[in-house]
Amino acid sequence: MLCLAALAASLSAAALDQVEVFRSGDGYKSFRIPALIATTKGTLLAFCEGRSAENDTANIDLLLRRSKDGGRTWLPRQTVWDFGEDVAGNPAPVVDRKTGTIWLLMTSNPGTVPEKMIVDGSDLGTRTVWVTHSDDDGATWAKPDEITKSVKRADWTWYATGPGNGIQLKNGRLVIPCDHYVRGTKVKHSHVVYSDDHGKTWQIGGVAGDGTNESAVAELADGSLLLNMRSYHGKHRRAVARSTDGGLNWSELTFDEALIEPVCQASLIRAGKGNRLLFSNPASEKRENLTVRLSEDGGKTWPRSKVLHAGPAAYSNLAMLPGGAVGCLYERGEKKAYEVITFARFPLSLLRRP
Repeated sequence: MLCLAALAASLSAAALDQVEVFRSGDGYKSFRIPALIATTKGTLLAFCEGRSAENDTANIDLLLRRSKDGGRTWLPRQTVWDFGEDVAGNPAPVVDRKTGTIWLLMTSNPGTVPEKMIVDGSDLGTRTVWVTHSDDDGATWAKPDEITKSVKRADWTWYATGPGNGIQLKNGRLVIPCDHYVRGTKVKHSHVVYSDDHGKTWQIGGVAGDGTNESAVAELADGSLLLNMRSYHGKHRRAVARSTDGGLNWSELTFDEALIEPVCQASLIRAGKGNRLLFSNPASEKRENLTVRLSEDGGKTWPRSKVLHAGPAAYSNLAMLPGGAVGCLYERGEKKAYEVITFARFPLSLLRRP
């Protein structure tokens, strides 16, 4: 007979369902940069980059798998954008709840021009910004349109959308977290872009403090926005800023002492009504220990958590699923963090206090 502790562990494991969605070597050298979103019809969309090499710059295609059953099974892989030998990546999807349209912002650069050269202002190529959309629950996608001139300033070099989900505010505004480098300074900043016309046009929102990078955004109950950012301030803690005007301006940076990070991408979403938030990242000073945390007070405290994978892990993206369960699409492995992109499904009750 199982003792009570063993029984509790068994029930906890049973409540956590993990499914492999992409495995490196299956048609591509590696799969990286997951993004997850649920459509208005309840379909789950799992995006990632399919890379011909393990580098950030290569022949990279933007890929998608869909699930009709809450992530238990996944339809065959489809290509959303193949830009020839160039990079098609950094998926940042958002769903318009009024129209049902899924908007997907992405970035590109020549497959032979690495990030360092772009940051240095190389004449061989730079980062461009693109958008596509789907009106049939992700089954097909429109030809991507370039929106670089409306969302990237002339003195910005490197640029990235997301990666990870955008949000729609109560007033209908679509907001996508992004980041950039400033020419000549190599200073990096998080920023947002937004659309007030249901995705037809996009423009630049507020820019956060320097030393920030890949970011995630959530709307709180009072309509303010919380921006949670990868930080290069040497603290191994996430940087945060707040906005009271829909993302047009951001407060001074602060650092969340509860959110340890190895300098890596992370995910932040609102979980239902009120100020309940979910956050996921490698909770370590190394890329390992992929952990989901729960806040009931708008990110002031994070008292409950669950480790999804204690071994090597990196990027992730959370989503609320139909029925109230939580989904997390994340990079994991046994020897390195980029072997598999896994989908984890679990109830909120699985997140417990230490």
